[in-house]
Amino acid sequence: MKGTCIFTFLGQTLHLHPFKALYWQERRTLLIADVHLGKSTHFRKHGIAVPVEVADATLDKLIAVLLDFKPERVLFLGDLFHSSYNSEWEDLAQLIAQFQSVSFELVPGNHDILESELYRDTGLYVHALEVKEGPWLFTHHPQGKVESDGYNLAGHIHPSVRLSGGAKQTLRLPCFYFGKSQGLLPAFGSFTGTAQIPVKKGDQVFVIAENQVIKM
Repeated sequence: MKGTCIFTFLGQTLHLHPFKALYWQERRTLLIADVHLGKSTHFRKHGIAVPVEVADATLDKLIAVLLDFKPERVLFLGDLFHSSYNSEWEDLAQLIAQFQSVSFELVPGNHDILESELYRDTGLYVHALEVKEGPWLFTHHPQGKVESDGYNLAGHIHPSVRLSGGAKQTLRLPCFYFGKSQGLLPAFGSFTGTAQIPVKKGDQVFVIAENQVIKM
């Protein structure tokens, strides 16, 4: 797909999509972190002007990556919904209903506070706080220590790196990050910030710029 970077890591084939999703080819699994759906409506309820189109843009991106990869499964790595229930949850429920052949699953994050019945009735399976599968340990919060035979893939941080140009100009870009024992997915949601992360020698970083994923 245009703008996607294919990355072989730990013997697995990963497709890094410019919409900030990761497709694990061997298991036909789409990995997405920090959607924060419902955030724009939550802010508007508290008098903060946020365009309605923000939520639509996030859902449009989700539909696009589903159509691009045709996964058997979507695993959300936490913070799928930003806060308490609002109308954006029903929009997500309609989307899930349209893709009945796909299994939608959630590794919960700190923002995932809805009643368990809502997840169940929507057809969304909620895991415990971590999922071990293949070489991966999937979590929302990055783990401080990981077993020697495992590699932690997480969200929560909304990672980005700062790039500097020759004329003292700087640019901060969201990224996929793969360190020695831990990787971070960028925030998928259209209404999320980023946090600059330190990069050490040997780390592998893929920035997202102009609808392309570029290896640094």
